[in-house]
Amino acid sequence: MSSGSDHDEQVISNKQIIFNDYVSGFPKESDMHVNVSGTIKLKVPEGSNGIVVKNLYLSCDPYLRNSMKKPVSGSVANSLKPGSPIVGYGVAKVLDSGHPNFKKGDLVWGTTGWEEYSLITDLQNFFKIQHTDVPLSYYTGILGMPGMTAYAGFYEICSPKKGEHVFISAASGAVGQLVGQFAKLLGCYVVGSAGSKEKVDLLKNKFKFDDAFNYKEEPDLDAALKRYFPEGIDIYFENVGGRMLDAVLLNMRVHGRIAVCGMISQYNLDKPEGVHNLMHVIYKRVRIQGFTVFDYYHLYTKLLDLVLPHIAEGKIVYVEDIAEGLESGPAALIGLFSGLNVGKQVVLVSHE
Repeated sequence: MSSGSDHDEQVISNKQIIFNDYVSGFPKESDMHVNVSGTIKLKVPEGSNGIVVKNLYLSCDPYLRNSMKKPVSGSVANSLKPGSPIVGYGVAKVLDSGHPNFKKGDLVWGTTGWEEYSLITDLQNFFKIQHTDVPLSYYTGILGMPGMTAYAGFYEICSPKKGEHVFISAASGAVGQLVGQFAKLLGCYVVGSAGSKEKVDLLKNKFKFDDAFNYKEEPDLDAALKRYFPEGIDIYFENVGGRMLDAVLLNMRVHGRIAVCGMISQYNLDKPEGVHNLMHVIYKRVRIQGFTVFDYYHLYTKLLDLVLPHIAEGKIVYVEDIAEGLESGPAALIGLFSGLNVGKQVVLVSHE
């Protein structure tokens, strides 16, 4: 619970990454700025059941692009507020607590601000970190929201079976690299697409995919998929949308499943591309299901039970791209949309 030392009452400086205004088209670093004049009290306000945390790691995730758009009716993405700090997933240390489930010194992960310190009052989907024998940054990835996304999308949505043929787009990213490894552990045939030779090599050599290709070197994606899946695709884990989705629809097997996790190729377009091959959903009796991770956090302990032993045994590996310093956040986030990151993009704000 709260401690009452004079130190906690003092106002200290709090560097922040501020979101300037709603974005259309491709986001730029200049859509954000560093505010060095922010301040914060390291004590929870009287009567609040929130927590004050020191942020250690921040997560750069593609969904943040949708949060930069002006809110429209029917959208489920929580829009960022112009003039306020970017808000996203992170790992933090509790400095003061008015909440019975969290105490000073606890390590936690959940939605926090892009700043050195945050007062967090909405503790829904906030998790105390119990396992510290893995890198803390993993709680922005394999043991955090992307891990939960991969677990829910693959096991809950796709209902995979041993021997099935699995294709994953954006396969070296925070979610894709895990889906591929889950599929290999189950005995599936797994192919991924990525945007560079380095990432393709990573998929084949580090993550042990059966094969992988650079989509930028494939003028005909339908022909590429027929090369890697001559008998068709049972499961497509969709991260990119657009031309790739259209090509996949031509190559699905009967009763195939598509888990729609994201569509990064569409996020920066003012007018999204259409999909032309939807008749194949009828011919092949394909099930396409979109999902959001928030519906699956009740399964978080199942993710930990599955993944932690595999990490310890070296059967699942995780690749991170860590940018140092809060100021590096804007460039790291924008880099996601041109594929600059190799693996899960994380910003290190502070060592404990």
